[in-house]
Amino acid sequence: MTALDSWHAVRDAMVMGDTSALDSLLDDGFTLTHMTGYVQSKVDWLDAIDSNEMQYHEINDVETAAAGAVLTVRTITDATIWGGRAEWRLQLCIRVDPQGPVARAVLEMVASVW
Repeated sequence: MTALDSWHAVRDAMVMGDTSALDSLLDDGFTLTHMTGYVQSKVDWLDAIDSNEMQYHEINDVETAAAGAVLTVRTITDATIWGGRAEWRLQLCIRVDPQGPVARAVLEMVASVW
């Protein structure tokens, strides 16, 4: 599975709110750094999705670029985060483990705006 394949699987699971799928795709030490700088653990992020504090309604890839174990994806993301719904132009820097198993390949995602 390529880094882009991993991202597509993660993106689709985010939109479906499928935390079981996300759990299987993300490394146990996975972190998500939000555009605010807040670093969220895998467990906390999945809990926030399960409780609907974070809902990803639609994520559309605009541009992707891969460099080794790092994938940069620019998206238009329609999401409700902690009660506020908006459409964000997010750039995600996604680090994967190219030597690891197909499952749990995504190590980290860092979000910023573009």
